[in-house]
Amino acid sequence: MARKSLVESVAEELLERILRGEVGPHEALPPEAQIAKENEVSRLTVREALKALQAQNIVRVRRGLGTFVNPPDEWTGLEAILKAASRGVASNQVALRLLEVRRMVETGSAELAAQHVTDEDLAAMETAVRELERAHEAQDLDAVTGADMAFHDAVLRASGNPFVPVLLGQLSQLLYTERRATSAFPEVQRHAIRHHRLVLAAIASRDPAAARQAMQDHIDQTYEDYEHYIAHPAAAVPGPGRHPPHDPSSQPEQHSTGDD
Repeated sequence: MARKSLVESVAEELLERILRGEVGPHEALPPEAQIAKENEVSRLTVREALKALQAQNIVRVRRGLGTFVNPPDEWTGLEAILKAASRGVASNQVALRLLEVRRMVETGSAELAAQHVTDEDLAAMETAVRELERAHEAQDLDAVTGADMAFHDAVLRASGNPFVPVLLGQLSQLLYTERRATSAFPEVQRHAIRHHRLVLAAIASRDPAAARQAMQDHIDQTYEDYEHYIAHPAAAVPGPGRHPPHDPSSQPEQHSTGDD
């Protein structure tokens, strides 16, 4: 493994300070001379480290005033964003942005999957749905989360485009954390089971438009669940005059050749 340069080491140390909350958004970092003394490096090294952070929009330089920290939702460096999210820094913003990425990538993946899906792909999706159902019945949150991700991974692979799984692969740990947080609620699990069944049926029908819409509906439901259970958790506890959120799986069964 290549040894870190002094510039990289100082940049990481400064990022750690920011992540620990020692220097908050819109606050100034210590002067270059102080940072150099604390890290036993030259001011030139510090200047290069600050440039590395500036290139990721973690900090901004205000001429004559100093170097100031930007809010995490303005950062552009993937590694820094992942570190911030793993520590709960600006977690709401990160979760919403993840959902935006999922909407863009997964709806298109479902559309492609309807054109390229194989019997093996459909079997993998069916297995993931059944595993999700079993995990839901067993109240096993880790198994629920794993089965949820397995279904979506199967859809990505079924797209037939090898670049698609790679796009979300780098975010796997963040996606797991986000899925696990929302999946802690039984109603959310029931929503996921129903929508996974609908997505699977649409892909199996080989109808690209229907598959895209089914995944769109699933992500829309995920947005609603996030808002209800995570962003505004007080609303998740029914009280006098308050009703729990709509749960499609709780509706009376329709005696027809439906798609779930």
